[in-house]
Amino acid sequence: MVGFFIGYIRGSQADDMEIRKTATRESVHQLFDAVDAISVQGYDEQRRVVYWNRGSEVIYGYTAAEALGRKLEDLIIPADMRGAVIAGHRDWLEQGVAIPASELVLRNKAGEDVNVFSNHVMFVDDNNQREMYCIDIDLAEVRRAQAETVLKEHMLRAVFEATPDLFFLMNADGVVIDYHAGDHTNLYVAPENLIGQRAMEFLPNKIARKFQTQMARAMEQSGHSSFEYELNLPADLAYFEARVSYLPTQAQFMVIVRDITEKQKAAKMIRQQAYFDALTSLPNRFLSLDRLSQMLKEMERDGEQAAVLFLDIDDFKKVNDSLGHEVGDKLLVEAARRLKRAVRKSDTVGRLGGDEFIVLLRALKDINDLVDIAEGLLGLFREPFRFDGRELVLTLSIGIAIYPDNGASASNLLRNADTAMYQAKALGRNAYSFFTKEMNDRILRRLEIEAQLHGALERNEFSVSYQPKFDVRTERMVGAEALLRWRNPILGQVSPAEFIPIAEHTGLIGPVGKFVIKQAIAFLGQWQAQHQRHYTMAVNLSPRQFRDKKLVEFIAQTLREQEIEPARLELEITEGVLMNGEAHIDKALADLNELGVLLAMDDFGTGYSSLSYLRRYAFDVLKVDRSFINGITLNKEDRDLVVATIAMAHSLGLLVVAEGVEERAQLALLDELGCDLAQGYYFSEPLPPDELVNFQHQSADRPQTE
Repeated sequence: MVGFFIGYIRGSQADDMEIRKTATRESVHQLFDAVDAISVQGYDEQRRVVYWNRGSEVIYGYTAAEALGRKLEDLIIPADMRGAVIAGHRDWLEQGVAIPASELVLRNKAGEDVNVFSNHVMFVDDNNQREMYCIDIDLAEVRRAQAETVLKEHMLRAVFEATPDLFFLMNADGVVIDYHAGDHTNLYVAPENLIGQRAMEFLPNKIARKFQTQMARAMEQSGHSSFEYELNLPADLAYFEARVSYLPTQAQFMVIVRDITEKQKAAKMIRQQAYFDALTSLPNRFLSLDRLSQMLKEMERDGEQAAVLFLDIDDFKKVNDSLGHEVGDKLLVEAARRLKRAVRKSDTVGRLGGDEFIVLLRALKDINDLVDIAEGLLGLFREPFRFDGRELVLTLSIGIAIYPDNGASASNLLRNADTAMYQAKALGRNAYSFFTKEMNDRILRRLEIEAQLHGALERNEFSVSYQPKFDVRTERMVGAEALLRWRNPILGQVSPAEFIPIAEHTGLIGPVGKFVIKQAIAFLGQWQAQHQRHYTMAVNLSPRQFRDKKLVEFIAQTLREQEIEPARLELEITEGVLMNGEAHIDKALADLNELGVLLAMDDFGTGYSSLSYLRRYAFDVLKVDRSFINGITLNKEDRDLVVATIAMAHSLGLLVVAEGVEERAQLALLDELGCDLAQGYYFSEPLPPDELVNFQHQSADRPQTE
C-alpha cells in the first residue's frame, strides 16, 4: 500500500496505478491524519464532507470543523465546474464510471485559485454506504515531494535488502499476498510458488498448525503473537522465530520470520556443556541429581517406589595407569553405551565423574526386579572390551538404595547407594549390594529360594493340601480348596507367600500350576468315587498361567481323563489377573466359561475395580476376603460391607464364600446374613488327601444344624 500512495505523488504515473478498493476508512485516516503536504478529503453519497485532513486545511484554508458536513461544490469547486462535478459524482455512484485523475484549478477559502493534481477513489463502508475520497497534491510542491518520495522508496528498498528476515503478507485464510526475502535460501518453497498459495498447505502439518494457532491468537488479541519452530531445508535443519501481527483494518497478517539457527545451536552447545558429560554425552552430576530430585517428586505424588544404583568400575585406575588415559576414555565411552542399552527409556544413566556412574530407575513394580537389573548390568561387563587389538575384562561394583525405604531426599539416597557400593566392593567386587542388611538378607533369601525352586518339581518336593469348604446353613462339607505346599531338604517348609511370587517371576509357576491342577482333579475323582458324593474342587490360577495358550486345553483334557464334570472344578482368580486387561486373558476366561468350569473371584473387596470385573466376566462364585470376615462380629463397618456384598452377589446369581472363618460366632452371623459357603480354621486347617478323607468320615456323623 505504501507503493500505491507513492505512485500518486509521482504525478504523471498516477493514472497507471489502481487504487486498492479493499482499503478501509481507518487505514486512510491513519495514513493521512498527520500529513500536511497532501490534501485528502472524504465525501458521502450526498457529497458532504466526512473527512478533512491537515493537508486539506493547509491547501484550502478551511479547518476540519468548518469543512465537515458541507458539500463539496460549496467549498472548493468554482461555479463553472459545479455541474460537471455533481454529474461526475452521480455517474460514479449510479453507473460505476470513475472520475479520472487530472489537474484541476480549484478555490480556497479566500477565493483564490489552487492548482492541484486530483485523484479519486470510492470506498464502501461496513453499512454498504459509499464514500468518495479525493487526494489532491499542490503542484507547486510536486517536485519536492517527488524527490522525497524517491529517497524514501530507495531507503525502504535498501532496508529490505539489508535485512535477512523474511516478510510475508497474508490474508485471513493464510494465502500469501506478498513477500520479501533478502536471502532466498531460507524459503521453504520456490518463490514462484508463494504468491496466491495458502501457507498451511505448503508447510509441514506440525508447523502449519502452529501458524494457525498463533494467527488466531493474534486476531483475538488484535496484536502480536510469536513462536519458534524448526524446518528441514535442503541445506540443513534450520530454526526460526516467527512474529505474527494482525492488521485489523485490512483483515491481513504481517508475518516476520527470523532465522535463529545459530542462536539455537549456541544455546544447545551451552546446555550440552552445562548438563552433559563431555566424554560420554551422558547427563553429568548436576543434571543427574536434578533428575533424581524430579523423579522423587513424581514417585511421592504417585505413591511409587524408585531406586538409585551407584556404579563404580573395579580397578579402573590400573587401566589408566598401565594403558593410558586415551584407552581409559575409550573404555568409559563404551561403558556408557552398554549401560544405556540396559535400562528403559524412562530411566536415567548418568556419569558422576571419573569411573562412577549412576542409574535412576523409576516406578518399580516389584523390588525383586532390581536383582535382575543389577545382574544384567554385571553381565554387560562380562563381554570383553576391545580396543586397538586388546581385550579387557572389567567388572562393576553396584550399590542400591531404594526410595522411600532408604531415604526420601536425593542426597540421602545417593549417599546410601554410595555406601552400598562400598559394601559390594567388600564382598569381593563384581557384585551388588543393597543399602540395608534387612534388604540384603531378603535378597539372599530370595536367591536361595529361586535356586532351590529349580528342580523342586522333579525332586517331588511339592505336595497339595486341601482346605474343606462347608455349607453355612447345614455345616455339611461340600468341597475343598487345593493349596500348594513345598518342603525343601535345605530350606525346610517354605511359605507359599514366599515362593509363589518367585515362581511367578521366574516362569516356574507354569509347570507347578499344572501339577496342582492335575493333582487336585485326580484327588477329586478318587474322593467322589469313594464317597459317592459330588464335591467341588477350587484351584487358584496365577496371572502367569494365563500366558500358556494351551491352559484351557490342558484343563479340559485332565477333566476328561479323570471323568470329572467341568462344573465340579472351580478356578479362583484374583483381581491381579484381570488388571492386565490383555486379550489372551479375556479369551481364556471365555473359553473356560464355555467349557463349563466355575469361575470364582478371589479376595473380593481388596482391589479397586472388583465391581467392574464382576459385570464384565461370567463369574459364578464370589469369595469375601478374610480381612472382612475377621471383623464382622466386632465392628459395624465390616458387617455392613459383608451384608452389601452378599446382597449384591445374590442379585447377580453368584454364590458367596466366606474365607478365614475362625469362630463359631462368625459362622452364626454369616448364616444369619445368608452367606452360602465358608472355609477356615473353625472347621479345619488345610489337610493332606488321606486326612481330608478321614475328616469327611468324622464329620459325616456330626449333628447338622438346620
